[in-house]
Order: sequence, then C-alpha cells, then structure tokens
Amino acid sequence: MRTEPKYIVWFSCGAPSAVCGKLAIEEYGFNNVELCYCNTFAYEHPDNKRFILDVGVWLNKQVKILSSKQYKDIFDVFDKTGWLVGPKGARCTTELKKKVREDYEIVGDTHIFGLTVEEYGRVNAMTEHHHDLKLDFILYRKQYTRDMCLQEIKDAGIRLPTMYTMGYNNNNCIGCVKGGKGYWNKIRKDFPLAFKKMAEQERKMGTSIFEGCYLDELDPKAGNHKTEHSFECGVMCQVNFNLK
Repeated sequence: MRTEPKYIVWFSCGAPSAVCGKLAIEEYGFNNVELCYCNTFAYEHPDNKRFILDVGVWLNKQVKILSSKQYKDIFDVFDKTGWLVGPKGARCTTELKKKVREDYEIVGDTHIFGLTVEEYGRVNAMTEHHHDLKLDFILYRKQYTRDMCLQEIKDAGIRLPTMYTMGYNNNNCIGCVKGGKGYWNKIRKDFPLAFKKMAEQERKMGTSIFEGCYLDELDPKAGNHKTEHSFECGVMCQVNFNLK
C-alpha cells in the first residue's frame, strides 16, 4: 500500500502520454513520478507491449501495469455486466481503467494526462467534473500539439505504435465500442476477426453499439474514420461523450 503521494502519469500506449512522462520527470524529478498503465492488453494491438518497453527504456523508468481484480478483459466486462456502451461512455473503460485508477490512487496524488492543446474541451470538462483531484494537463499547459508529441517520439528513435501507422487516431482496443461507423468499417477491413467477434457479442447481448443498427448490418460505405470524432479510453469518468 502506497503512503507517499506521487505525480502519476497515466500512460495509454500513445505518443502524448509518453511525452507526458518525459516532461513530468523533467519538471517534478525522477523519483517523484510514476508511469502507470491500466491493463487492457488482451484486445489491444500486440505492438503496444513493445511500445511500453521502448518508452520505459527511453525514460529509464518502468511503466507500472495495473489490472482489474474483477475482470480479465473487455469481453469479460460485457458478459458480466450486460453493458456495451451508452450516452455517458463505455462500461469497459469504467471497470478496467477508471476503477483501477481509483483503487491505486491515494490522497495527495497529482494525476497527469496526455491531453494536447487541441483537446481544450476535454481539459475544461475534466477540470469541471473532478474538483476532488489534483490534475495536471502538462502538455496543454506547455502548448504541445499532438503532432509535436508524435515528432518527439520519432526523434527519440522510438517506432510509433502500429495502430498509428495504420491510420488510426487512437491506440485503444482493436474494435473500440466508442468508435464511429467509419472507424468500425476500417476495423472490418483491417481486423476482420475483431469485427466479427464484436458483431457476435452484440447479437449475443441483444444490444448494439449504434442505435438501430447491428455491426453485421452496418453499411460498408457508412462513415469516414478520418473525419469522425476523436475518442479516447482513459482512467477518468467520461464526460461530454457523443457517439456519432
């Protein structure tokens, strides 16, 4: 059980949270910072494990892997809770990330998140909804853009996660229930088995990601993943969630 508050960088296997770790160590000191990742490896791209190790070597600090004590993966959450996604977010995020964060945090911790200057809406929303926590949006504060973070990782000689190089805007689980129709059609093309598994899960549960349309009924031409809303899977409560 921890007794000493820390500056906790919530690592998400993305470039911005990796750069967060570097900036936090520089600002607050190596021994005062922890890098923590809530374990959703089971349905993420396997290259994420490589990226975590590379970032750990870059920063000379191992990323701590925190896991749910109740659920083993996202489909375990779906099966046991009977819940996929709703207006306020996804149950898998709540169980595998938010609650894991709550179990680990102690009073006095400062929570550091990789939100860039483009994400001022999320910064404002998280600040408004979490007065009980010490929050530090270090990238936003230092005026880092997403492209700046990507470039810094490249400059460090670290290969970006495969999902980025495949054209995805996030590095969530392969087949994220918060994704739009264009995103899911890209998943259908790039990861057909993941698409099939989620489509079967919808039918088994009798509920769907998109209102009035199961994945196996989705028009292959629907949506455009390049222009759809950006979505993340983080350790905070989800606010202003709007699935399009």
